[in-house]
Parts: sequence; C-alpha cells; structure tokens
Amino acid sequence: MKIRKSSLHLLWAVLAFALVTAAQAPKVTFKFTTLDVKAATSTQIFGIGDSGAAVGDYVDSAGATHGVMISGKKVTTIDDPKATSGTFCYNINSSATIVGYYIASSGAPVGFTYKKGKFTDLGPSGAVDVYALGIDSKGDVAGYFYDSSGGEHGFVKKGKKYTTLDVPKASGSGAWGINDKGDVSMFWIDSSGDYEGALYNGKKYTTINVPGALQSIPHSLDNAGDVVFSWIDTGGIYHGALLTKGKYYKFDDPKASNYTRPDGLNNKHQVAGFYLDSAGVYHGFEASY
Repeated sequence: MKIRKSSLHLLWAVLAFALVTAAQAPKVTFKFTTLDVKAATSTQIFGIGDSGAAVGDYVDSAGATHGVMISGKKVTTIDDPKATSGTFCYNINSSATIVGYYIASSGAPVGFTYKKGKFTDLGPSGAVDVYALGIDSKGDVAGYFYDSSGGEHGFVKKGKKYTTLDVPKASGSGAWGINDKGDVSMFWIDSSGDYEGALYNGKKYTTINVPGALQSIPHSLDNAGDVVFSWIDTGGIYHGALLTKGKYYKFDDPKASNYTRPDGLNNKHQVAGFYLDSAGVYHGFEASY
C-alpha cells in the first residue's frame, strides 16, 4: 500500500503538534504552608473553602479534641454542645456552612451541620454511626454510616432526602466529597480488604485509583472534577495525590515524616490536610497548586 506524501506531511504535523503540546503542558507543583492552632498539641485539617478558610480539629493541653476553623490569622473553636469526647469539622462551603461529626455520650459519632452558631444533627434513619464529610454550595451533604448489622454505606443528603450509595461488589462503601454538579467521590473496600476509589456521577460508579498505590482513598473534589487523595504504598506509608485533567500528581509535605494526608480541596487550586513530623506530632497544612 502506498501512502501519499500529503498524508505523511499531515501525520508529521499532527505528531509534532502533539509533542509540542506535551512539552508545553505545565507540571503541577505545590507550595506548602503549615496551619497550626497555637498551644495545641496536635492539629489536623480536613477541609478548605473557596474563601481560604480551613476546618479541622485540634487537641488541647488537657487532651480534649475540639473542632476548629482557621481563616487567615483568626482561629475559631467549634464545639458541638452535645459532644462528650470530641468535635471534628470536615468541610466548609461557600456559605460558611460547616459539616462534620461529634462523639455523643453513647460513644457513637453523630453527623452535623453548623452555621452561625447553630448545630443541626443529621443522618439516615436507622443509622448507628454517622460521619458527615462533604458539602457543596447548595448545602447537599455526603458521608457514610454504619447500620445496625455493621454494614458500611455511603450517603448523600439533598434537602431532607437521603440516598444510600453502595459501590457494586464492595464489602463497604463511603462517600467523601460532593461538588456542585452532584459528582461524589467515594472510597470502597475490595475483596482483599483494601481501599479503592470511585467517582459517582448519579448514574454509574467509575473506579479511580492512584497508579502504583496499594490503597487509594479519594477525599474532596472540586467543580472542575479534580480529586485529592491520600494513598498508601507497599511499605504502609501515606502520601498525597491530586487527579487533575486526567493525570495523577503525587506529593508529600516537605516537613512530613512518612505521613501526608490531604483531605480538602476548593475551587481556587488549594489543597488542605495534615502531616506527621519526626516527633510524632500532627500539623495541618495548606498547599496551593
């Protein structure tokens, strides 16, 4: 078969364009800033809003765990009045509504939303333990719960309606992040007992795993579809990863000692999480990319 010269010229032009485009594609890099509560013995950050306000928890000198919001230099302690042994803030939306959970007197975690000083419990009917982890700008909430038989299920709350999400063939599922399009990032447990990731678009579940990871746990996602992960290597070390435009970028906080866990992601190219230092102390961080 003969190939026309014009076809060859076109082929070389396409290949040359592809090579130039690949060479010009910017490499994603991260700039880290530590976020710690002053005088705390430990700080963990789980979420970050578009305003840059970060939420999480800290442990005080007496060993008590408190929810927290860090906005610039302002630090606000957030304690659910029903909590007996800890309040944990996991995400914040553009309306400054915070979602998380607290530990009740029964020892069970109870999901909540918090806005302007008001806490509201949430959770599907019949749920035993409820973890509320993600919230979009409309106030829709994502999380997971355990039923009375010990089964682990993801959920999405829209208005007063709860929808249970279970990844097919998983022995346990959990929803983590939700964006304004209704996409939900999920983790699930496979037949080997390892964590894998999934993206649910309201109709189907698509597996998303960090290449080379032993286990992948997707956390928050933004409106562009970027997803932030923590992942575990074969040595049991925790790292961070960002899925953006179809590519995975792995990273670690430069101050970390074998443990980096990014949880939060906003629409302003900011990631938030926490790391473990060489002394065994947790510190929060924000990273711009």
